[in-house]
Amino acid sequence: MKLHLTTAENNNLITAYDADYIEINKQRYTQNLIVMPDALILDWQVTGFTDLSNEHFKQIASLKPEVVLLGTGATHLFLHPKHYQNLTDIDIALECMTTAAACRTYNILMSEGRNVAAALII
Repeated sequence: MKLHLTTAENNNLITAYDADYIEINKQRYTQNLIVMPDALILDWQVTGFTDLSNEHFKQIASLKPEVVLLGTGATHLFLHPKHYQNLTDIDIALECMTTAAACRTYNILMSEGRNVAAALII
């Protein structure tokens, strides 16, 4: 699905997504990743939702976003709070949703000037 937004103002914009890729600024990626308005983390070492632990969120916590959108793939899944406790400890909210919803929500929050991180599982 292609996404349309008039301008990204030099920020990372999710321009399309599908079950096997995410397109950021018209560049296609096929791995799980973290995207923020001013950063793209391609080495997020997550193989899938069931693999997630507190350790995986340490990298995101160091980026100090306001909110983290966790794209859980095609199915909406919820993560036990013990897995992202380090985010909660420093007042960073985490929202779980499908990856498609996370892509759309990221673009909206980013366009509003929010410091959002989308941790996306393909």
